[in-house]
Amino acid sequence: MEYVQERVTTLHDFGDAAPSAPTDRAAVVVPMTEREHAGLAAERVLSALEAVDPARVIVPLRASAERVEAVAEWLAGFELPLDVLWCDGPKLGKLLHDHGLNGTRGKGRDVWLALGLAAEQEYVVVHDADAKTYDEHHVPKLLYPLANGREFSKGYYARVENGRLYGRLFRLFYRPMVEALSDDDDAAILEYLGAFRYALAGEFAMHGDLAREMRIQRDWGLEVGTLGEAFRLVGASGSAQVDLGVHEHDHRSVSGPSGLEDMSEQVAAALFRAVEDNGGDPSYATLGQRYRSAAERLIDDYALDAAFNGLEYDRTDERQQVDTYAEGIAPPGEDTRLPAWRNAPIEPTDVVAAAADDLRAATTEEEPLGVTPEGS
Repeated sequence: MEYVQERVTTLHDFGDAAPSAPTDRAAVVVPMTEREHAGLAAERVLSALEAVDPARVIVPLRASAERVEAVAEWLAGFELPLDVLWCDGPKLGKLLHDHGLNGTRGKGRDVWLALGLAAEQEYVVVHDADAKTYDEHHVPKLLYPLANGREFSKGYYARVENGRLYGRLFRLFYRPMVEALSDDDDAAILEYLGAFRYALAGEFAMHGDLAREMRIQRDWGLEVGTLGEAFRLVGASGSAQVDLGVHEHDHRSVSGPSGLEDMSEQVAAALFRAVEDNGGDPSYATLGQRYRSAAERLIDDYALDAAFNGLEYDRTDERQQVDTYAEGIAPPGEDTRLPAWRNAPIEPTDVVAAAADDLRAATTEEEPLGVTPEGS
């Protein structure tokens, strides 16, 4: 336990923090895929939200036409002011295509679709559905700094499970990469990015007005891209991070579809673009070697920390992951971010109407659980 302050305001949980916060003025966005349907973690998240009593819960759902009805029926069983925004229907796809917005589909795209609707509320909270340790205090904790002078807040937590350190993509890619960038660049954005204790956490919150101003990454770069936008729009003085304790999440393999290797490339692109957007000038020619050096130092630190706590630690495996991530280091390439909703060529009501029509067509019920422009 400690009480160190970072470049951004850091709110600690010293054991039983349960702050009061305006949950009744907040929309909670919970991106979900069909694989989380009826899972224990998602059940826990949605059940805990029943006790939070937010103004609105929006689930941007990535699911096949064959599965969407079953998932929507399951979601309807929770006592929540809940809207399902089906992100994969044909009418919604055509709407986005016709306005040049379709592009790559991923978590960030799904969250963007929900943000337009969520930003009608004073506050917006976004968090994942796979946290096995989620509880009803997470939303109030994320909202507390917003109700007390900040405009953006980010959750952080420890990833220690089964006698091992997890959070591998953060520990072995993001953290040493920010250090490597900082060795050769003094842009203020790098100090900001380095201050977040778990920058890849899927838990963050902001004012509704800020949500309408953010450009959003389409894929797994969502969290880092959001930090870059928060720095651009409100800076360190408008930001905070909040202690959410110890989290247990699903774990991903390093290789394969949606594995950590693919995620690292998307995170890298978002990170480099955030740095470039905010006055940084990365030296890509030497970045790989600087990254490896920073990662090697941190591996020594993690090994000592793990031994201190009696945890397992495999240096060889950790170094192999670093090698894998290093191979994908490259400049960010084409900017495919989705526009800020304030500047989008469509309205949130257009998305809502198309998604509701798609959901209705994919189900056998005359009035399936969905969204309407009025937010029923």
